[in-house]
Amino acid sequence: MKKNAAETLADQAPLPEPHANHHLVGHEASEQEVLASWASGRMHHAWLISGKRGIGKATFAYRLARFVLAEGSGQGAQGLFGPPQSLDIPADHPVSRRIAQGAHPDLRIVQRQWDEKKKRRKGEIVIDDVRSIGTFLSMTSGDGGWRVVVVDAADEMNRNAANALLKVLEEPPKRSLLLLLAHNPARLLPTIRSRCRRLTLSPLADEQVVTLVRSAMPDLGVDDAQSLAHLGEGSAGRALELAEAGGLELYQTMIALLRGLPRLDVVGLHAFADHALRGDDGFRMTAELFLWWFGRALAAGGRGQAPVEVIPGENALVRTLMASAPLDQWVQVWEKVNRLFERADAVNLDKKQVLISAFSAIERLVRPR
Repeated sequence: MKKNAAETLADQAPLPEPHANHHLVGHEASEQEVLASWASGRMHHAWLISGKRGIGKATFAYRLARFVLAEGSGQGAQGLFGPPQSLDIPADHPVSRRIAQGAHPDLRIVQRQWDEKKKRRKGEIVIDDVRSIGTFLSMTSGDGGWRVVVVDAADEMNRNAANALLKVLEEPPKRSLLLLLAHNPARLLPTIRSRCRRLTLSPLADEQVVTLVRSAMPDLGVDDAQSLAHLGEGSAGRALELAEAGGLELYQTMIALLRGLPRLDVVGLHAFADHALRGDDGFRMTAELFLWWFGRALAAGGRGQAPVEVIPGENALVRTLMASAPLDQWVQVWEKVNRLFERADAVNLDKKQVLISAFSAIERLVRPR
């Protein structure tokens, strides 16, 4: 029996980087939409590929880039067996090898540059990163085919960079393709969005995320992988990020603390906060998990419909908490906690105290009067 993409990828560990990943999981409808456009002979010059972080946008973009660079230069299989049925170009294909090595002359990747001093990528894509795209696309292809630009991610461009890209989109050279990835396409200029064909990638099914997570972390148990899939909400990248950073353990400890209400375990809360703040992104991840849980609890309280549990007994906790105070009071506390987390970075508040205050705000609401 032929394996599907998720099962094939599960035989490989760890997961390859997007530029070398030939096993796209999910997004079949989007792939067929691109293939139909290509087969029509009127391939749109710019595609805006959107969807949540970690959903496979970059893997899809590189898959499409390999296809266009191979088929567009006559190195693919088109015409031998009829129109291509997928975007797949084998890993041993010359185009694939050159892209995997970062050495294909007809592919340009635009992304936030590395900051050597801070040892991380800069906060945005600037005009110098974008300015050369027009020149690159106007040059003759090295293989006599197409030229492809991947902007990852376009919603990370500053205003000047966005305006520079807009000029390219307004007068695109022939046989050129721009692939704009966006986590939040609403942040892009409306004029950029209007010049692109939209391709929105849907969240993966939980079973697909579980397969991907376990292929990258084969020692992870099925139950933990399932919990991470729920936390990732269709994003394998998010689930893996949480797995590698201990996010599931943090979430489990957070729920255990909340189960102690209406009286918080003060010693346990301080230990949780100390543990959460280890590492550069500990506070960000903990704040995201806390607000994610809080938002789901409010939605469940408002609709009276329990979400899928991340860990057993979670919905019973939500029902108990929501019954302890009116929904409008819960909304007020959520807004307060949300502002508190936002201010933590803006004015450099004591992050441990911020976490303790978030739990304390819930404790004050549910404590018997």
